[in-house]
Amino acid sequence: MNHKNLLFAAAAAFLIPFSSFAQTNVYDDIIATSPNHTYLKAAIDQEGLAPTLQDGSGTYTVFAPTNDAFDALAAELNTNIAGLLAISNLSDILTYHVLTTTIPASAVTNGAIVDPIFTSNSIKMTVTSDTMIYANHALVSGADQNADNGVVHSIDDVLLSDETVVDVAIDNGFSTLVTAVVTAELVPTLINPFAEFTVFAPSNAAFTDLADNLNTDINGLLDLSNLADILTYHVLGSEVDAASITNGQVASAVSTTNTLKLTKTAGGDVYVNQAMVTLADVSADNGIVHALDAVVLPNETVVDVAIDNGFTTLTTAVVTAELLSTLSDPFVEYTVFAPTNDAFNSLAVTLGTDLAGILALPNLSDILLYHVVSGTVLSTGLTASDVPTLNGLSVTVDLTTGVMINDATVTLADVTADNGVVHVIDGVLLPIPLSVNEMGAINVSIYPNPTADFVRVSNLTRANYQIMDLKGAMVKSGTMLDNNINISDLQSGTYIIMLDDETSSYQSTVVKL
Repeated sequence: MNHKNLLFAAAAAFLIPFSSFAQTNVYDDIIATSPNHTYLKAAIDQEGLAPTLQDGSGTYTVFAPTNDAFDALAAELNTNIAGLLAISNLSDILTYHVLTTTIPASAVTNGAIVDPIFTSNSIKMTVTSDTMIYANHALVSGADQNADNGVVHSIDDVLLSDETVVDVAIDNGFSTLVTAVVTAELVPTLINPFAEFTVFAPSNAAFTDLADNLNTDINGLLDLSNLADILTYHVLGSEVDAASITNGQVASAVSTTNTLKLTKTAGGDVYVNQAMVTLADVSADNGIVHALDAVVLPNETVVDVAIDNGFTTLTTAVVTAELLSTLSDPFVEYTVFAPTNDAFNSLAVTLGTDLAGILALPNLSDILLYHVVSGTVLSTGLTASDVPTLNGLSVTVDLTTGVMINDATVTLADVTADNGVVHVIDGVLLPIPLSVNEMGAINVSIYPNPTADFVRVSNLTRANYQIMDLKGAMVKSGTMLDNNINISDLQSGTYIIMLDDETSSYQSTVVKL
């Protein structure tokens, strides 16, 4: 061997140990060499972030968007890659993808919240039942690309630190809702920064009430087979602020099991099915959140029966009388004697008015509640008797020839709903047989309505009063003094007030806040 070859061999032998111990890093050895991350490399180079990711003393987890992910972001922003590289906050976007700890895929847990270098927002992790991993809305498409100073997970979307409806729920203490959303694996959907949602968000107390109604606990709720359906029933696929909601509006939820029925009262209160909006218009970058005092369920209620079977006048009357929220309660059972459209038309003719006149009746709510009985009473359970209604008065059931309710005939019985049953009748039941003018002549009003503490009654003095809940139970009675009735001791809800001053009587509903 000549001296030149001997020198070369010695040099090679000297270098081998050093090359075997050379450190790798997440930038040089994974991102910069990947044909699927050339846009990410260009962005990192432009923003001068390569030295950070090359630091051998650091420990990093990088969620690395692919080239296709950058193309998708460019399309959403109506630009191109050059336009993305010109974004003023590009450095913030990039550092939002980097953690200063090393987290392999096996260490990711469903619902974990991790903090990136850019601290404007956290990253929400999802692990699905089929072991798919998401960072926010982005799917990890290539996990565990390891280097000595960390790990790279390829993702199919670029992450943005926008404040989403998920963040609103987390930041405002909706902890049970957040846990349910995590359990149902819905975080990636609701955290999409380019989607638009309206979320009706039940409070923690609302979920506790639901658990009580179902005779379970919060863990039992999280085990419900239709949990995802219940949660997506609280979500609209567009932004709807409180001012845009109209009384009687029927909204299509993300869940297609049922629609949501919206009520806006004369006092400006908003209800979603039976649930009241207690806090409206909490805005997010991808939608808006309204807090609810109850969980709404996609159950088929007696209201749905009326809507789905063409009882348009009855439905309009229920909406006008602001009874939609009451009859949509999935945990209160009702028997409804439902007049047909023709029945309402006949009543209008009898009273010398039209349907608009019927809807303007001062005791419309009382008339409608006179058609509702507490509990589910099938046709086989009807007996010849007087049956109390939610109006406080009773209807008479006559089985002599068919089934008669007062002077109306049941033409179709036992249309069942999840919260009761509907019997179709061919006439409108009137608690007091008066003409339109005579009804208007009573000229009594109860105000303010809704109210928190007192109601004031006009044109009746020292009248006796009875207050009943919508299940027909009397909750309070007495003699009115100075035209005032104190209801501060009643729970929030809708009540029937019956007044009698020995010369006239009056019934109305009042909402206690």
